Amino acid sequence: MLERLSMRGRLFALLMVPLIVVATVASFARYQAANQLSRELYDNTLLAVALTISRDVVLSEGDVLTESLLEELTTALGDPVYYRITGPGGSFVTGYSDPPAMPPGAQSQGSDPVFFDSLSAGRAVRAVVLREFISEPQFGGWVTVEVWQTVTQRSALSRKLVAQSSLLLGSVILTAALILWFGIQLGLKPLLDLRDAIGQRSADDLRPIRRWVPPELRPLVQTTNSLFGRLARAFELRDGFISDAAHQMRNPVAAIQSQAEAASSAKTEKELRERVAGLVTSARITSRLTSQLLSLERVRGRSLKAFVQPVDLVSLVRDRVRPFAEAQLRRDVDVTFEVSGAVRPVSCDPVLVEEMVANLLDNAAKYALIPGGRLDVSVVFSPLSVLLRFADDGPGIPAEMQTRVFDRFLRLDEDQSRGCGLGLAIVSDVAQAHDGTAQCRSEGRGAIFEVVLAR
Repeated sequence: MLERLSMRGRLFALLMVPLIVVATVASFARYQAANQLSRELYDNTLLAVALTISRDVVLSEGDVLTESLLEELTTALGDPVYYRITGPGGSFVTGYSDPPAMPPGAQSQGSDPVFFDSLSAGRAVRAVVLREFISEPQFGGWVTVEVWQTVTQRSALSRKLVAQSSLLLGSVILTAALILWFGIQLGLKPLLDLRDAIGQRSADDLRPIRRWVPPELRPLVQTTNSLFGRLARAFELRDGFISDAAHQMRNPVAAIQSQAEAASSAKTEKELRERVAGLVTSARITSRLTSQLLSLERVRGRSLKAFVQPVDLVSLVRDRVRPFAEAQLRRDVDVTFEVSGAVRPVSCDPVLVEEMVANLLDNAAKYALIPGGRLDVSVVFSPLSVLLRFADDGPGIPAEMQTRVFDRFLRLDEDQSRGCGLGLAIVSDVAQAHDGTAQCRSEGRGAIFEVVLAR
């Protein structure tokens, strides 16, 4: 039920329901206390009446009470009073002849009064029986006094007390409800203001929330600002990807279109084959460019929290190096693979790491490996990280370019058929996604690419 309520209604219910329960329990306790108070008051009065009747009857030597006295007692107590007095040894009886029967087990001991509830003439009554020792020559001895009275007024008093307490508690609950409702309204106002402020923003406005909020809302605002930051970063990556893709794909697509038009107007079969061969080359370059653009976007937009898992890094790298080495062997290129350190599972994203290894191998094949050349691949385990090392004996990389080779769309030559400048950028992004680094070293001939996975 509470799940369907608004926050305002939920708070109101959570505060009011316990208050109503407490008020109900307090009303019941007040009802019991009112009954007890009414009984004590009327019992004390009934005892005083019994003593008064006893004295009056003894002094009048057994005469019944006068009508005026009974009327005064009834007026004072609100209910009719009945009595019976039995002298010592049953020497005399005065009063009413049909007193209410005492409950089983009730017995007057000494001069202590005994109170009990009973019925008389079909009506509920409250009675008291007491024994009193009278020092009189004629009526000396123990006198038994029985006095009873209907309970109409004492019940009315209990109901009145309960009604007053219920009215008081009802007023308190109503007042508390009003105070709580308006208090909740005022307490939730900063949250409602925050909602309105966010609602008035445009879809592109992802600036952090800077307005004042109560301490209880600050974690929510901090989380929302963090979400805005991630969304802004995601939009920035998306816009960058669209811009890069539009910029990089424009020329290859235009080249394909022009080559296709040229092929369609070829006059001889030889000329047609030459133009189609150029078209195939351009399509291959465009396909590779598209694949690397998508790989770069996947690296930057992928959340490692959902994909990191313990990976057998040695097997992953070996499975990539083995087919590469077989292909390079046909070109008379020697590829070695070595593992050092205490081998253990590595927490990483296997898809991204595999893409990184593929790009490092592809980069070596395009720019460094020539017939008779060599590529050494090694995986080095240390206590806190893992190092992937790719060392070739190619022409090397100038010192001023070694820190820039990981930039996007950077090429060391003008031959666009050999690449689009995204492979090493993907390598750097994958390393950073794993809290690691990627660097290049070259001294004379040969280049060494080292990737540290800190996770």
